[in-house]
Amino acid sequence: MNQSFQVSGMSCDHCVRVVTQALKQVDPEARVQVDLAQGKVEVDSTQSRDTLTRAIVDEGFRVAP
Repeated sequence: MNQSFQVSGMSCDHCVRVVTQALKQVDPEARVQVDLAQGKVEVDSTQSRDTLTRAIVDEGFRVAP
């Protein structure tokens, strides 16, 4: 299932890697695309939205409702 998140606090390639790794920890098969300029994260995953949001937030980023 493809899900889109508006994430604030990402400012560099390191942030992109951290978010990507956090999402892949909860779903190793997830496909993650990050648009740093737009603060947008697209995730194709079988995990719930809440699980994916928690993975991003736990790394110190904010996810818009």
